Amino acid sequence: MQAPDPTRFILLNTSHPGNVGAAARAMKVMGFSDLVLVAPRDAGVLAHADALAMASGATEVLAGARIVESLAQALDGVTFGCATAMTPRDFGPTTHAPRELFATLGAQAQRVAFVFGSERFGMSNDDVYRCHACLSIPTHPDYGSLNLAQAVQLIAYDWRQALGGFAVAQRTPVVVRADGAAVQGLLEHWQQALTAIGFLDPQAPKKLMPRLNQLFNRAQLTPEEVHILRGIARAMEKRG
Repeated sequence: MQAPDPTRFILLNTSHPGNVGAAARAMKVMGFSDLVLVAPRDAGVLAHADALAMASGATEVLAGARIVESLAQALDGVTFGCATAMTPRDFGPTTHAPRELFATLGAQAQRVAFVFGSERFGMSNDDVYRCHACLSIPTHPDYGSLNLAQAVQLIAYDWRQALGGFAVAQRTPVVVRADGAAVQGLLEHWQQALTAIGFLDPQAPKKLMPRLNQLFNRAQLTPEEVHILRGIARAMEKRG
């Protein structure tokens, strides 16, 4: 039996179904699936066309999400709750940048929840007080307003990195470099071609060929690139 997702994302009083779908997508790409909505404005938001469209491949996160009436219900089973709120408060949990807190939180075995306020009003003081810490995403001081799904994506990414992250999948074939013999053969061919077009004086070559040798070494040519450059050399010889 698969272990339950140890991370929960809680959205409070959401107004726009599209934001819920986009948040579900943000969660899925970072490997999270436990989504709880607290008293959304639209009771049918999880099946709303805008939510399904914005989920774009993460509809199973919506299908598995729950709707509850209070934050207390949403935090059931959670051992560490993180509020996401920008508004300064004179009382409540301490505020941290996500990576600062996650550096230690990620090593602890507990069920963590990230709580996001409504699009228009954010989180109330009472909701913040229910949490153990407050997260503030470091944004430009002149404009720190993030769309709900953007905030979910940033928190989900940093938290996944703290948990160990995912390996980067190789999207292109491993590049094979041309061997030394191929590069030397190319140099000899270019020397002949440059002589043929009158660019190289074989009686006074100076440092042209050693410089080309260094250029080809820095380029780390592939066998295909050696063939292309040899083709250029053949065309130069015909013009010579």
